[in-house]
Amino acid sequence: MVPTLESLFTTSSAAGFLAAGEIVEYVPVLAMLIFAILFAGANLGLSFVLGAKAGTNPVKDAAYECGMPPITEAHQRFSVKFYLVAILFVLFDIEVVFLYPWAVYFGNEALRAFLFVEMLIFIAILFLGWWYVMRKGAVNWAQE
Repeated sequence: MVPTLESLFTTSSAAGFLAAGEIVEYVPVLAMLIFAILFAGANLGLSFVLGAKAGTNPVKDAAYECGMPPITEAHQRFSVKFYLVAILFVLFDIEVVFLYPWAVYFGNEALRAFLFVEMLIFIAILFLGWWYVMRKGAVNWAQE
């Protein structure tokens, strides 16, 4: 049962926004949360108590770099294209997330024509962004 905006402000229950019967629906979630916290704490505690204590070893305490000793500077400069590709990936990945609510509401017969036109506009804007990125050569690694 999803409360409406009017019911949120007109409720007179002692629990605030939730009535007494609605709180009972959250008991399994609370039980699962308590179980997860206790289980994680028990595992950490048991591993601390039962785990073997070893002495320090300079070889094992050294930083691991793929089996090779670190001989170069840690702060190397990356190409700007690396960051550009990462930002473009996040941008287009987030845009795809907006397709899910559209797909859910596309089943509504009354809004189908409106939603179809809106999605065509949305995809056209995405295509223009992709075209601009490709035209600028942002993902062309051979230009370096």
